[in-house]
Amino acid sequence: MALMGAFARARRPLTPEEVSGVTSVWRARGMLAVLVAVAAAFGAWSLLLPVVPTAVLDAGGAESLAGLSTGVFMLFTVITQIFTPWLLRKFGFRVVMVVSAFLLGGPAFGYMLGMEPGVLLTVSAIRGVGFGALSVAEAAIIAELVPLRLLGRATGTLGLFVGASQMVALPLGLGLVDVVGYNGVFAIGASVGLVALFSAVLIPTIPPSVEEHITPNVIRVPTWHLVLVPALALMFITTAYGAITNFLPAAMRDLDAARGAALGGVMLGLLNLAAMASRYYAGRVTDRTGQPGSVLIPFQVCAALGVFMTAVILVLGLPVWTVAFAVIFYGLGFGAAQNEALTMMFYRLPRSKASQASAIWNISFDSGTGIGSTVYGMMLVGMSFAPMFGIAAGVILVGLAVTLLDRQLGRYRVVEVNNLAVRLKSVQVPRRRRPKR
Repeated sequence: MALMGAFARARRPLTPEEVSGVTSVWRARGMLAVLVAVAAAFGAWSLLLPVVPTAVLDAGGAESLAGLSTGVFMLFTVITQIFTPWLLRKFGFRVVMVVSAFLLGGPAFGYMLGMEPGVLLTVSAIRGVGFGALSVAEAAIIAELVPLRLLGRATGTLGLFVGASQMVALPLGLGLVDVVGYNGVFAIGASVGLVALFSAVLIPTIPPSVEEHITPNVIRVPTWHLVLVPALALMFITTAYGAITNFLPAAMRDLDAARGAALGGVMLGLLNLAAMASRYYAGRVTDRTGQPGSVLIPFQVCAALGVFMTAVILVLGLPVWTVAFAVIFYGLGFGAAQNEALTMMFYRLPRSKASQASAIWNISFDSGTGIGSTVYGMMLVGMSFAPMFGIAAGVILVGLAVTLLDRQLGRYRVVEVNNLAVRLKSVQVPRRRRPKR
């Protein structure tokens, strides 16, 4: 009875007054349950992310099939993310998160049936559905639990838990293969995913958002106009993430045949450690300045530099430990870009569209990862790892060019239409009249 009462208290509806009175991210009701679910979901995803393609290759499958396993996962992730805002309005956060956590975790046992294309791609597709809905719901609910003044820090904290789970899970998955085998790792990944299910039960009820009243003389701007720039910036960076997570362990075998794959897992852990730190830093900068996106450009440069360094290291055959510098540079840019893109979307859209902002952010992230995994995997049929990573660095620079163009447009950007901050700046401060002598 006491346990049921605790469940009921934890799940009671949030009120606007309760949210506005939150003084710390950690004092927001439901935040801990959401963060645990986040850590479990991304832990289950990242634990198997490099393991499944490596299992395909070790089973004699082609590089294209290895990349396609992640590509199909991300394809169904993105398709599901498109419909998740509607699902959240229809069924609520708790139901969507519980069901999606089950779909992410349970089907992972299916990988034990083998790496044949039919089984492999079916399991990946089902897990992609679960991950798609869960990732959108987890990011969207953050904006519902805290007031706007704490949003940057809240998204940064979300990034800490995502980064921490990935930092542990990415190298752990490849390391556990030598201890418990591929089937053992698949079972562990499935179990971790199901932890998110039990955590999601404890989240509070989120009342439906109320659409803002639009007066007749106000210009309405299409949503995609408002979020296009941060979405593209994020997508171009994550294409490289798809290449790194899928193929860096295999590429490092060229530098160290004996330890390359295992060390590749360690490098993925370093990448996510750097991403975790820079994402939290970017969130604090946003809350301090009130201007999301202020550090996006330098971190885009940092990410491109990291991927280019990877290509150079492979071409020159440098010692395997030098890859650490490359992944840290990329990780710093990767993490900050994630937080900058998310906060820019939250700031540019009405609060009632928080789930849409989360969906667009996740679609950009996951479509970039999926495209990178699939396209770069196909490139490896006709080229080595080094030029592939060089191309990935160039793609990031395309996103940088888009961001620079957006900045150059300045006051003519569509996102500044009906922007309250811009309108206030345009108001002339009344001059004090000098007293007559």
